[in-house]
Amino acid sequence: MRVRRCAVVYLEPRESVAIDLVDLCAGGAGTSRALRWVALAPHLDAECVLTETEALVLGRMSPSKWQDATTIKDPSVVRSLLDKGLLLEDSEQTHPAQQRDTVQRHSQWHPLAATYHAFTRWNDVDSAQAAKDAGADTASALLRTFGPPPPEQVRRGTTDAICLARAPDHGYLDTVLRRRTTCRNFETDAHMDAAVFARIIERTFAANAVLEADPETVFLKRSSPSGGGLHPLDAYLLIRSVSGIADGIYHYLPVDHALEPLGVEVDNLQDVALTLLAGQDWFANAQVIVALCPRYYRNFWKYRMHAKAYRALALEAGHFSQTLYMAATDVGLGAFVTCAINEVQIEALLGLEPIMEGVVALCGFGVRGDSMQTMELDPNNEVWAST
Repeated sequence: MRVRRCAVVYLEPRESVAIDLVDLCAGGAGTSRALRWVALAPHLDAECVLTETEALVLGRMSPSKWQDATTIKDPSVVRSLLDKGLLLEDSEQTHPAQQRDTVQRHSQWHPLAATYHAFTRWNDVDSAQAAKDAGADTASALLRTFGPPPPEQVRRGTTDAICLARAPDHGYLDTVLRRRTTCRNFETDAHMDAAVFARIIERTFAANAVLEADPETVFLKRSSPSGGGLHPLDAYLLIRSVSGIADGIYHYLPVDHALEPLGVEVDNLQDVALTLLAGQDWFANAQVIVALCPRYYRNFWKYRMHAKAYRALALEAGHFSQTLYMAATDVGLGAFVTCAINEVQIEALLGLEPIMEGVVALCGFGVRGDSMQTMELDPNNEVWAST
């Protein structure tokens, strides 16, 4: 049998601290500490705890050259690492870990970015409840729990600041910018007009132009910038109460300006929205929720194992969310964006392959409620003064 190490793995010497009542009663600090080796491999679904022997053997294995397993003295170590998916056998091409490792090898992810991405995805997290449990669900609770934050502004210069002139009159763009506020109060019973929905989607996600460098190399021009002009970000939509469109899950085609029904069967879209949004019920009532989902290799095709590629994808999602804010605000609707999301559930719902596709944020838009039940950051009353 020949084996080799998986393509990407990082080993962390992790310390855990626990309450030790025996030590406390004996006059000690009342804590116990334990060190263990943890393997983080992005092709696996979970981290792996290793013995010191396993960590040493794994570190000595090549990720590219197959070697005879009998060169490793302890067969039980080989079997344990094979079972964990950290060692791979050349005769087991159908093993799930082997298949995912093969995808990882061809994906062109930067190894650190791949590991960060894999192990910061949430799985069935309730972030709203977690914030309450941590004493971090309101500004006053944050202050009590963590003390005051860093200052809202810092001065770096050594001389007096130069004050800049403010525009005496606000134009239309200024008005839209000032009214841009994250909406946490959507009207649950409202319906959205199909033309308004289509206009917001077109402004935000449609291709404004198509450039064909050759038949197999096509670039899009959209309202938001994208690294290398590649536009790997796809929009998947959860739609409710939009006139003329059946409630459901859709994929948006930017060149055609069209929706593809995914045929995903769900019992309750409200429950699905709440799960995807990690318990943020103040967003879950929006008529339209959009998952911003990169096809990673569309970017990595050019930026191969590039240290900045993943950062560029996150930046792109930010651009699109701001464009969505502007488009929604322009027609009097509310909008939001959040990265506190359950990526694992979103990937499963949309049928995404986590190494090659994923989700970096959820945004959405809808009809505002009549009153502010959940606090919004609108100190100048740009939005709520007229409601």
